[in-house]
Amino acid sequence: MNALARWVPRLIIATAVLHFAWAFAQPHAWGAIVRDGFFRSVVDTDAEDYFAREFSIWWMVAGVALLALGTLARHVVRTTGRLPAQIGWYLLGLGVPLTVVYFPVTGGWPLLAIGVLGLAATRGTGATRP
Repeated sequence: MNALARWVPRLIIATAVLHFAWAFAQPHAWGAIVRDGFFRSVVDTDAEDYFAREFSIWWMVAGVALLALGTLARHVVRTTGRLPAQIGWYLLGLGVPLTVVYFPVTGGWPLLAIGVLGLAATRGTGATRP
């Protein structure tokens, strides 16, 4: 196992934690969502704060997805001693559209960087199966 393979899952998990923190630090609609009781609180597209509510939810959902990717990657690295190339490709698949659409100010840059590191971590480790 190389050091880069150990660090990529940590970086993904750190990005997920930052995503969760930013979901509550930025202007958000969590108070309105809580007041409405969560259930069906983001379905009225005509509501004045619809986009703030949707934005808040998607920040949280993306944080959960990154946390899942990071913890699963950590598990695979601990179990097999190598990082699957898919991790790097998934991160690039997330980061490239974000970076292209929101260029130059976007959170896609860390995903691109970690994705490239993930692909670099797979080089030279071989494709041995446990």
